[in-house]
Amino acid sequence: MKVIVVGGGIGGLSLALSLHQAGIAVRVYEAVGELVPLGVGINLQPTAVRELTELGLADELARTGIATQRLSYFNKFGQSIWSEPRGLSAGYKWPQYSIHRGQLQMLLLRTVRERIGRDNVRSGWRLISFAQDGGRVIATFKGGGSATSAADDADILVGADGIYSTVRRQLYVDEGEPRFAQQLLWRGAIDAESFLGGATMIIAGHFDQRIVVYPMGRGAKAGHLLTNWVCQMTVSDRSLPREDWNRKAGKDRALAAFARWRLPWLDMPALIRDTPDVYEFPLVDRDPVQAWSFGRVTLIGDAAHPMHPTGSQAGSQAVVDARALTAALLATTDPIEALARYDAERRPAMNEVTLRNRRFGPEAAMQLAEERAPGGFDRIEDVVSRDELEAAVASFSSAAGLDAAVVNSRPSFVPLTGQPDHEPTGS
Repeated sequence: MKVIVVGGGIGGLSLALSLHQAGIAVRVYEAVGELVPLGVGINLQPTAVRELTELGLADELARTGIATQRLSYFNKFGQSIWSEPRGLSAGYKWPQYSIHRGQLQMLLLRTVRERIGRDNVRSGWRLISFAQDGGRVIATFKGGGSATSAADDADILVGADGIYSTVRRQLYVDEGEPRFAQQLLWRGAIDAESFLGGATMIIAGHFDQRIVVYPMGRGAKAGHLLTNWVCQMTVSDRSLPREDWNRKAGKDRALAAFARWRLPWLDMPALIRDTPDVYEFPLVDRDPVQAWSFGRVTLIGDAAHPMHPTGSQAGSQAVVDARALTAALLATTDPIEALARYDAERRPAMNEVTLRNRRFGPEAAMQLAEERAPGGFDRIEDVVSRDELEAAVASFSSAAGLDAAVVNSRPSFVPLTGQPDHEPTGS
């Protein structure tokens, strides 16, 4: 069996590694000519870390990222709403890592090239179209900056080409542009003094205005960590530029909106001012669809289920997609049956998570606190009951497949042959 993967992001590269581990031939095509470590932070949930560990990447993740130990929600004044352990501290066998997205992609790219060969990772080739002919899929690509085109064929083609997926567009020709949620995000990364112990991810605010801040790597000097920050707010803009994680923007609008966000342990305006490069992009997703798999073609990651970043799920779920698809291919000799099985297993759950994220996902408790006590509170229990808080978090965790006991006890998607299946040393 041979598989063509369209897209060299986190999902596509994870799939290439997974297929190779399973003994399935794979070739990756990426439209960008030269992949460089762009972007800012991403959270890898234990569900994804388990899969990357089973691919032999545990020690590299430990060296590159920060093992997140706690997630805490606050109101806009920095008053605590909810706090919970994460990763190993929450009983998982694997950590949760906060890591620089670009560094993670470079780690995956290096490993893919080493394992499947550089000739099987073809950058600078953009998919133009594909066709299914009998027992094959024929894909046509165009070389970057030229009129050169080339065709390749395989048993299966997988679209891992993101929210503007060419593969998805051919499957859903009338879908149109992504759905804009009337919110803007500003993001940045900076060496900053550690806060709340140096291994805590914080989310503060409410639906219309909030911040997300977490350390994601070692800092350049003692007491500092490479820190990812996000400022998010509802805007009146009806039309915004195409979503781009790497579009630089000025700081004025973010500074004006979050000028008063000085929490007891975090000065947000100072963080924004001191950050060299700030990126701005609209909050977008797409409506869930009724199928990802069509014959010998399927979708993974943002091509399949582009979702809001609420709950830190998108990148992690792309990794799990890759492993679940590999497992389906190992379960039957019929590629069409395998893709249908993968679709039936993954799509309903991811459609539900996509819709839950539109409703603020596990962060709904923050909105309850804002609505009931906009001026702050002395005790969160006087505003939102413990039962309400636990219900908001537990319901999302179950839908997203994050229950620790389930993650720990589930059989591996791909039979392991000497790969480590435990947390990295020292994590």
